[in-house]
Amino acid sequence: MANVITDEMMDYVGILAKLELPEEEREQAKKDMGRMLDYIDLLNELDTSGVEPMSHIFPVRNVFREDVVRNEDEREQMLANAPAVKDGAYKVPKTVE
Repeated sequence: MANVITDEMMDYVGILAKLELPEEEREQAKKDMGRMLDYIDLLNELDTSGVEPMSHIFPVRNVFREDVVRNEDEREQMLANAPAVKDGAYKVPKTVE
């Protein structure tokens, strides 16, 4: 285990994560964090010189639809589910005296 986690590091991580661990859980967390860092060091030993950087494992493409302007009067459709309608508009309770 090359990565040794100190009490000061645990205090700092606790502040960042807004966690308070009891002493018995704290020791186990120190061991777990050390193992995680050792694993990351192991991954850093891999030769990735021929691997192209990527942001996602799947091909990402724009999933938005084309913005098409339509001049349609959809008032009836919009008001169909309204609980109350008056003069072609939503009717809402008065909020200001």
